[in-house]
Amino acid sequence: MTLDLCDLRLHKDGRWPWLLLVPQRPGIEEVFDLSPAEQALLAQEVNHAAGALKRASGATKINIAAIGNIVRQLHVHVIARHDGDANWPGPVWGFGTAEPWTEAARSAFLARLMGEL
Repeated sequence: MTLDLCDLRLHKDGRWPWLLLVPQRPGIEEVFDLSPAEQALLAQEVNHAAGALKRASGATKINIAAIGNIVRQLHVHVIARHDGDANWPGPVWGFGTAEPWTEAARSAFLARLMGEL
């Protein structure tokens, strides 16, 4: 899905409902590389996606991070966490082996998410 600034993507690891927002600006690696207006728009889009993700997933907690040590292009992770999920309350990064979404689970989740957006 394309928002005003970002592409909104669903992460391939189905253990957590996990969104990525990728600003569509070439050469941008850091939030401060965006103009002030784009920074404000990024914050609005992250907040909008995070609220929709919380409602669609019933999450206990939403984690938001802009880290990019492997993929340098600026992208923001928005991850739904639940008490008792894989590695709760520890971080999702580097934990276990990714488990891809089944097509049925992915389709059902995306339908709920789109209804909240």
